[in-house]
Amino acid sequence: MDGRKTDVSAAKWRKSSHSSANGECVEVTDLAGSAGVRDSKAPDAGHLTFGVKSWKTFTAQVRAGHYDR
Repeated sequence: MDGRKTDVSAAKWRKSSHSSANGECVEVTDLAGSAGVRDSKAPDAGHLTFGVKSWKTFTAQVRAGHYDR
């Protein structure tokens, strides 16, 4: 990305459906033309921003089991 900060103060964060009970969770929000991802245990620590195409590719690979151990 270009290094600018994205205002996420009004963002609607949702927790991953694959989050575990031990608190190892990520949250995702839709941003203008991108997806924001943050650690649910440290929501004020910042977030990562991914382009829509990159995010869709990643989530499709997750669903297909590419990252399963």
